[in-house]
Formats: sequence, structure tokens, C-alpha cells
Amino acid sequence: MAAGEVDAALALLSRVAALEEPLEELRALRAAVQALPPGALRERGPGYPLAGLFVLMARGDTEQISLCVSILERFLQVMDPLDVIQNFGEELQKGLFHPDDSVKILTISQVGRVVEDPVAVREILNTPELLRQIVYCIAAEKIAVAKEAIKSLSRIAQSPEGLEVLLAGNLLIDLKNVMAKSDIIRYRVYELVVNISSMSVDSLNYCVNSGLISEMIGELTGNDVLVSAFLEGESGFHSLHIHIRYFLPIATLQKPATCIEMVTSLAHTQHGRQYLAQQGIIDKISNIIIGADSDPFSGFYLPGFVKFFGNLAMVDSPQQICEQYPAFVDKVFGMAEGQDPTLFGVAVDTIAILGSNVEGKLVLQKAGTRFHRGLNRIGHQIKNAPTEMRIRCLDAVSSLLFLQPEQQTEDLLRMTESWFSSLSNQPLELFRSISTQPFPDLHCGALRVFTAIANQPWAQQEMLASPGFVEYMVDRSVEPDKASKEAKYELVKALVNSKTAAEIFGNQHYLRLRAYMREGPYYVKAISTTAVEGAE
Repeated sequence: MAAGEVDAALALLSRVAALEEPLEELRALRAAVQALPPGALRERGPGYPLAGLFVLMARGDTEQISLCVSILERFLQVMDPLDVIQNFGEELQKGLFHPDDSVKILTISQVGRVVEDPVAVREILNTPELLRQIVYCIAAEKIAVAKEAIKSLSRIAQSPEGLEVLLAGNLLIDLKNVMAKSDIIRYRVYELVVNISSMSVDSLNYCVNSGLISEMIGELTGNDVLVSAFLEGESGFHSLHIHIRYFLPIATLQKPATCIEMVTSLAHTQHGRQYLAQQGIIDKISNIIIGADSDPFSGFYLPGFVKFFGNLAMVDSPQQICEQYPAFVDKVFGMAEGQDPTLFGVAVDTIAILGSNVEGKLVLQKAGTRFHRGLNRIGHQIKNAPTEMRIRCLDAVSSLLFLQPEQQTEDLLRMTESWFSSLSNQPLELFRSISTQPFPDLHCGALRVFTAIANQPWAQQEMLASPGFVEYMVDRSVEPDKASKEAKYELVKALVNSKTAAEIFGNQHYLRLRAYMREGPYYVKAISTTAVEGAE
């Protein structure tokens, strides 16, 4: 049956280009090709008479263009990349100049497909004007076009030849010309550069040699003379402290905050971290954090700088990062103790990242009283803050308290128990009260906290000692929605799979929990009715 449908679609494709008013046939053709499985179209390749569709797309109204894009996307996707560029390279290049953004996206996405083919990519690299126009699409008004251009250019840079063409020739001049258009577009180019730099050491070296990495880092550490002088407290600029906010545009103050996101992405790779360390960039970021207390505008960039070190600890060694950059740890606890809700939220997220593995947990434990004060503040916020902040705090507590079975040494179990106690005078009842509230996000957040500690003996003993807690765990009527049912099921499963649950809860309670797990998260007890003769 598929063969006949393919024949019908191809016959319609052959006729449609010759029609003066092709809308009805284009609608039918789109419906026909969308109904066909991709394999059926692929088997009839390699070539299709698509030239007429490109013509219709170039001169049609909005609906006609949209129909042509949908149909072409379907056919081009099943074609061999080499056939696409050899048969329709000129049409794709014209598509980059089309006023409709959907046509540009179609074109750029096809180029992205072609460059992933080791043979077809040579055709693209030998078409400099096509590449040049894709570079200029980074400056497109529609962000979807720019994102597609960045994605395709990143793919081009995956080959040594592509790197050479993009970052060591005339296209580098075009990239710099595009950067000059505006701050927003410049950061799009930085995004491309970071994507490429993250691929390999060679890719990073090309980006360094292009000068684009140093430009980006220069903005991070403050190349702007006025901003640099202000941040570094140079003599002669202190009198501007009161009036400077009226002279510096917000975009200028936000530059370091935007750049740090790019640098954080680069730091996710080992060679990227090594480069940043060798260039002294990590030390500079630490120094900026140290000087943030005397900078009234630190709120613009401080969250991003702290997140940078949090991510660094996550991909590297929490102990090493915290010992090497104590200013970072000090600032995190300072933010946790402060009254700024934005900075407090960043501190909570960062503490959760640090405490997501045992090494990070031990680093936090070394902070002693200051960390326990932070936990108490988190517990207070869980009870009193706006909903979004309460959820962030609940997730942070789940991350901090969780231990794998093989990690449960006596010392670590005592540690998590003490952390739990620091959250509130009655932490179990606090989370239980939240877990019974009719707000799914909070409800599930509290259940995730219980799940995090469910396999730890001290927590099981507290659950058993809390009146009605076991009954609450096996009560399905308190879980109103799918997410809540699944969260409760994960809690019960964590308890049942624990080695100590049967002994601590006792046979009766443990069997009820096992039955709950066996029945699954969505079990509904059947209600049987018996008809009685004569009953109304």
C-alpha cells in the first residue's frame, strides 16, 4: 500500500510546480508526504523533482511558503546529504536571502546535515559564499535563525578543515564584522566560539589564536576603562560611586554576568578548565568575588561568578576547589545568611551542588557552625518563603541528605542526622505538614526529602516514632495527581529496598509497604457491590 501512496505523492509533486494556483495541491501533497513513513520515501530515492517546490517557495504568499517548507523538509530529510548539496546547493544558498525566516531555518538545518557527512562536507567548504551568509545569519532578528546558524557552524568546525575555514581565513573577518553589530550579536558569536572550544584541545587552540577567546575573557574581567577603574577602586573614581549608575548603561554592567555563563560552559571540559587556570582567569574571578563586598553593583554579576565555582566544583573536585578558593565558600555562606532573596537562592543551589556527593558533603561539614546556621536558615525558608524558593530549598535538602547504601558509614549517618536536626526543631513534622498540602510542587518536594533519607536507619526510626506516619505512607487517598502518586511510590520503594526497614518497622508495617510497592503507584482498590433482593 505504501508503494502506491508514494507513487501518488510523487505524481502530485511533479504536477504542482506547473500550476498557477497551487495551494490546494500543495495542501494535499503535504498531507500525503506527512502520512508516509520516512523509510517509504527513502526507498524511492535518491533523487526527487524538488526544483519546482523551490521556485514556488521563492515567490509565494505566506501559506504557500509554509507548505513548501514542510514538504521540502520531509523530502530533503530522507535524501543522502551529498545528493542534497550537489543537486540543490544553489537553491539552498538562495534560501539564505529569503525574507521568510522559516526558509532560512530550513536551509541552515540542511547545511548542518550535510556537514556531518565526511564526503559532502567538502562541497560546503568549497562554497565560501554559502558559509559567509550562514555567518551573517547569526545576526538575524529571529533568534531561531541565529540558533540554527550557530548549530550548523559548530558542526562545520568539528572537522579540521572546517576549523581552518571558519577561524583562520576570511570567514573570521566576517565573524568579527558580525560581532560589531551589537552586544547581543557579539555574545551569540561568543556562544559559537565556546561551542567550538569545548570540542577538543585543537579546537580551543584555533579559538585562542583567532583572538575571540581573549576578547570574551577581557569583557569578563572588565576591559571597559571606566568599569575596570570602578571595580578595582582606582584613585580618582571613588567620587563616582554615587553618580556612576546614571552614566553606565545597564548592558555595560551586565557584561561580566553574560560572559561568565560562556566561561562556565568552557569550564565543563578538562582542557577548558586547564586553559582558564593557566591564563589566571579562575584566580581573577576569585579576586572579583573578594572585592564584591565593596561594589554596589555586584548584584549584576555575583550570582554568575558564584555559580561558576559551583559548576567547577561539580565537574572537578569540591575539596580542591573549596580549599584553593576559600573566598568562594565564604561568599556562599555570606549569601545564605544575607537578606537578598536572589543571592540566597544562588547560595542554596550552590550548597546543593557541593553536597551532591560525599566529598562535597565533607567539605560542608568542615564549615561547622556556619553551615549548620545555613541549614537552619534553609529550614526557615522552607516554612516561610514564597513557593518557588521553598521548592528550591526542598530540592537542596534532598541533595544534601541523600546517601547511597554503600556510603552509609557511621560517621556519615551521624552527619546527615545532625544536618536534618539543624533544619528545624521538628524537621520530620515540618516536611510531613508540607507533604499534606494541596500544592503538587511543594507536596512532591517534601516527598523527595523523605525519599532521600528513607534508606537511612535513623530516619526510619524517626518515621516509625512519628504517630500515623506509616499509615500516611500507605494511604493512597492523599495523593491527588500523577506526579504525587509517583513521588509517594518512590518513597515506599526506597523504604522497602532498604536492608534495615524490615527490622526497624516490624513485620506488619513492612508487609503493608511491600504490598503498596507491589501494587504500583496507580493502584485503585476495586469496590464490589452485592445486589440484595428487595433493596431499594
